[in-house]
Formats: sequence, C-alpha cells, structure tokens
Amino acid sequence: MNKKSKTFLKKYLENASPTGHENKGQQLWIDYISPYVDEWHTDVYGTAYAIINPGKKFRVAIESHADEISWYVNYISDKGNIHVIRNGGSDQTIAASRRVNIHTPKGIVRGVFGWPAIHVRKGKDASLSPTMDNIFIDVGAKDKKEVESLGIHVGCVITYDDGFEEINKKNFIGRALDNRLGGYCIAEVARKIHEEKIKLPYSLYIVNAVQEEVGLHGAHMIAQTIKPNVAMVTDVTHDTSTPLINAKVEGDVQLGLGPALAYAPSVHRKLLQLIEEAAVENNIPFQRVASSRSTGTDTDAFAYSNGGIPSALISIPLRYMHTTVEMANFQDVEHLIDLITLSLKKIKSGHNFKYFDQ
Repeated sequence: MNKKSKTFLKKYLENASPTGHENKGQQLWIDYISPYVDEWHTDVYGTAYAIINPGKKFRVAIESHADEISWYVNYISDKGNIHVIRNGGSDQTIAASRRVNIHTPKGIVRGVFGWPAIHVRKGKDASLSPTMDNIFIDVGAKDKKEVESLGIHVGCVITYDDGFEEINKKNFIGRALDNRLGGYCIAEVARKIHEEKIKLPYSLYIVNAVQEEVGLHGAHMIAQTIKPNVAMVTDVTHDTSTPLINAKVEGDVQLGLGPALAYAPSVHRKLLQLIEEAAVENNIPFQRVASSRSTGTDTDAFAYSNGGIPSALISIPLRYMHTTVEMANFQDVEHLIDLITLSLKKIKSGHNFKYFDQ
C-alpha cells in the first residue's frame, strides 16, 4: 500500500457516511478514482459508479457498498436526553460511554452516550447492561428547548468518530471498515488497471452502492440501471478465531490468510471457478466461507436482478464487525485487490457463464 493509497484509506474511513447520508464519502471516493477512469456518475439515491472503457456491449461490474451503520434521533425528553433508533445494524451493547457526532442542519453537535457509574448500580441494577430502552445521548443541555436550539431534531443522524489506526504494523482498526474498505479496494483496482495499462475487452463498471445496511437497496437500483453481464462484489466477513464466536457455526476464517470466497445459492459456480483459478495460478492465498441461504450482501441483489446476473462474492476477513474497532489485515486487502484485478483479466468479452453450454 503506497503512501497516497494509505492517505486516501485513512481519510475515507474517518469520514462519516451513514446510510441515507453517504454523499460526503461518495465525493471523496469519486475525487480519488476519477483520474483512473473514463467517466463517473451517480444515481438519484447517491450510488456512485465509474466506467473504464465505456460503450461496450459486454459489461462487468465490481461493487462494494458505501454506507455505515448509525443512529437516528427518535425522541428528546423534557430534561434534554436524546433517545435513538437504529439506522442499520447498530449494536446498543457498545454504545454506553461512547462519543458521538450528531449531524444537524447547523453542523456537528458533539455528545456522549451516557451511562451511570458502577458505584450507583446496586441491587437489581448491579448487572445493568445497555439496551435500546435505556441508552441515551447527553449533549450537556439542561432541557429539550436547549437541545432543539442546537439544531437537533427527530431524524438527525448520529455517528461515532473513531478513526483509523495501525495495530502491530500488519493490521489496522477503525469504524466502518464494513464496508468502505471494499470501496477502497475497488478504487485501487481501477488505479492498477490504469497504471499498469491493462486493456479490457469490455466495459468495466466500478460501483460504490448506498443503503446496503438496510436491505441492499442501492445494489438493487444500480443493477437495474447499468445491467451488467457479470458482477463481482466485495464485502467483509467474520474472522471467527476470536473468543465468543463458534467457528463450527460461522465457518473458519482468519485475518492474514487471504480473502474469503463465498459459496452460496446466489454465487454463480462458473464465475467462482474462474476466480479460484486466478488465485491458484497467481499464488494468491484465499479462504472459503459458506452461506446456507443468502450471503446477506449486495451479491444477492445483483444475482437476482434482470433475469439473473452471474455474481460472486470476495470478502475481507474482519474482526469485531459493527463496532468502532473493526480490525483488518493489510496483506488481505492487497491480496483481494490483486485477485479482483487478475480475475477481470481472465474474463473475455461475451464470456459464457451459462450453467449449460449450448
């Protein structure tokens, strides 16, 4: 990872792009990728996509999602305490004592998820844990009127502010690696194709979709718009080597052992085989993970759009998903970028991914 790439990764991860409010992160992504592509566009809900070699009949998409989990202001009490609802899969158990940014029309208002000290939690409250019923945000206001004077209203979105940090030189942490890390990877694929002067016989769409965390909605919309013939999606998957995770249930995946290829009904077996061959031929380490019904990622949205799009999922192992200290491995990221690039080189214009040759 060169200095320019790492600078972009840090800036991109530390930017807030909550579901439904991804515009600032999308602008950062477009600014970075635009020198390496022929054109870029956005749709009405903010999905950004760039094109290399536009105008070809055969179209291949590589995709990630841009949004991060967050909270919404749902209720402001007379005493000025702010109660919240989820925007995506936010985990209330990590909220207590965290600093937050409340995004208002007047700008950012700082606050904290308040929590009573251990000294005062006695009796039945001794083992009190954060729930959606008892977490709240304190902005230091005396009452509801003062809260509202700060520009805070029901519907304001709330994010954490934890940033990028390297851990033990080989790993890094931050919030929203799920899945702006994927957005970084596909941007780097575009950079490699440009700088290495790789000629593709088809149009390549590099897609950074919105609203994955609330139902894969951005992917559903953009698949209808660009109508790719093939789609490779990148997301994150659980590192199951840490305590409190059962690898027999979740699968055996670990940081540092390479990206994980998914096996699921929505994953097209011929496309998956092509990706596996690219990995083996180029000595790229990879892991495998199985999903019994759906992947829960934008892969499903692409696969079942437009009468069926051959789709595959390549994931980066991640620890502590949906927390503020998500952890990934630098080498896994580089291997995923290389694997996508090499897989793209194996796809031919008009490639036949039909299950049965005719």
